[in-house]
Amino acid sequence: MSNSVHYRDTIPGGSHWSLFIRQGLTLRLTDIAGGANVGMLFYNPYNYLERYNAPDTLKCQHTFKLTRGNCLYSDMGRVFCSIVEDSAGWHDTVCGNTTKKIVAEKWGERNYQQYRNEWQLNGYDSFLVEVAKYGLGKKDLAANLNLFSKVSVDDTGALTFDSDAAQAGRYIDLRFEMDTLVVLHTCPHPLNPASEYPRKPVSFEIRTSCEVTEDDICRNHCAENQRGFLNTELYTLGRT
Repeated sequence: MSNSVHYRDTIPGGSHWSLFIRQGLTLRLTDIAGGANVGMLFYNPYNYLERYNAPDTLKCQHTFKLTRGNCLYSDMGRVFCSIVEDSAGWHDTVCGNTTKKIVAEKWGERNYQQYRNEWQLNGYDSFLVEVAKYGLGKKDLAANLNLFSKVSVDDTGALTFDSDAAQAGRYIDLRFEMDTLVVLHTCPHPLNPASEYPRKPVSFEIRTSCEVTEDDICRNHCAENQRGFLNTELYTLGRT
């Protein structure tokens, strides 16, 4: 990845944000204190009907989890971004969001009026607040990623959250292959068994990406990814 850092900042735990990332930039997210969770959604900023598609992302790459070499697909068969580096090794793709009810049952209800910045946000409402900035609503939400969260499945289909997986200092680099609206939150994972509301911050850096070469690990991860890159290149032709 290029060493040219254009912007860096920290996102507090239990909050939300959104940003427009152009093709050719890489977003590095780092779990500062350990135990972080980053819920993420992606949209095409020129056509919000095109958005991240979890089922297509998983089935075309024959995987249950995401890590280095994997791509994140839109519902048009294009690649929003690729995971070019990943020291965490496992990111959840199937468990969705916390809701107001889940947070209240696990950690109690703390509203903004009473607790101000120490209130307890949930992932679902955090997404709604962010997408509303772009004229979107409930019908525009899709199944999301949960970065830094490891959830394994046994032979019976039972899901298990690994509380030790998200370690301080672990990071993931997302290289964007097309212009993308990124919507995210740092609210807890719905299966997190912590006794207190886990308010874990995440730092980020936006850098210039290195050129995608013919031997690129993400492009060549599987035949489906090669086709996804071709679809994306055709769509972005002449845009950069």
